[in-house]
Amino acid sequence: MISRIKIPKLGMSMQEGTIAEWHVADGDTVEAGQVLYTIETDKVQNEVTSPLGGVITLIAVEGQTYAVGEIVAELKN
Repeated sequence: MISRIKIPKLGMSMQEGTIAEWHVADGDTVEAGQVLYTIETDKVQNEVTSPLGGVITLIAVEGQTYAVGEIVAELKN
């Protein structure tokens, strides 16, 4: 099964966020609750964790800005 990791909405007015840093590499095996990336907005910086375990495929590029709900990675479990 493939699960999609998306840019979360961290506030009522948030429309986009920047991948400040990936904490995992493409092809890594990750566990549920493990920090995947740091997201940065104009108001906050937050760590986003994995909802489940599996092998991650990175789609988004560090330093790029993405809309809320946009897919940034996929997890295969």
